[in-house]
Amino acid sequence: MTVFLNLGQRPEEPGPPISGPAVYPPAVEARLAEDAARIIGRYPQARSALLPLLHLVQSEDGCLTPAGIAFCAARLGLTDAEVTAVATFYSMYRRTPTGDYLVGVCTNTLCAIMGGDEILEALQDHLGVRAGETTADRRVTLEHIECNAACDYAPVVMVNWEFFDNQTPSSARDLVDQLRAGVPVTPTRGAPLCTFRQTARTLAGLVDPRPETDTGGTGDATLAGLRVARADGMSAPHPDGSERAATPPDPAVTEAADSTRDEPAPAPEADVPRSGAGPR
Repeated sequence: MTVFLNLGQRPEEPGPPISGPAVYPPAVEARLAEDAARIIGRYPQARSALLPLLHLVQSEDGCLTPAGIAFCAARLGLTDAEVTAVATFYSMYRRTPTGDYLVGVCTNTLCAIMGGDEILEALQDHLGVRAGETTADRRVTLEHIECNAACDYAPVVMVNWEFFDNQTPSSARDLVDQLRAGVPVTPTRGAPLCTFRQTARTLAGLVDPRPETDTGGTGDATLAGLRVARADGMSAPHPDGSERAATPPDPAVTEAADSTRDEPAPAPEADVPRSGAGPR
């Protein structure tokens, strides 16, 4: 019996060549150059800044364009082909214009079992678009996504990379309706929601103008295994393979860990000292 495995993106999802404007207007070029200089200055080797620079130009256009590719190449001493090879390897860089909200439905194994496929189908019917397409009002781009390490809360929908846990077809429809209507929505956990272009600037390493707040830390589902291990006095085996006697956790260590586990990660700093003597 022959089994055909369809690897890579789904056939219905667009993956066209990068297209759009070839150059930026002078004012845009100057503004991006200032941001790029700050980003590149954080790396000993300039070409190490390629991924954040791709986020920077994506924040300008909502996707990658020949102008963005050329901009990155010129500042890093690379060819357009070298930048394009990296940009097209990662799914986080878009090749088609993206709406204000990139709504991703996880369809990997656990989310699919818990209803991810039904959620994706429901949203395609509700929005009138296929995965990879954008609604006519340019508010929502729908896509299916690979695992984002949130299996404890399956099925998961992500909006601009923020988590919306334990979704159903009904709750997902309500979510996209609120996004299109401009109604503020709050992620289950993580940072407050912002637009796709604003998210791209943050991923580029530029200062996030929003307050340093989040909407929740580690949840009960993630901590369930740790609670069972502690209750049963379980411990990891010794590196040499021998059994290690279970010992009660140090109360001081436990208290310190519990006091910090729900704190948000620090936001990017406005000024990061340069390191090394590599090219700028």
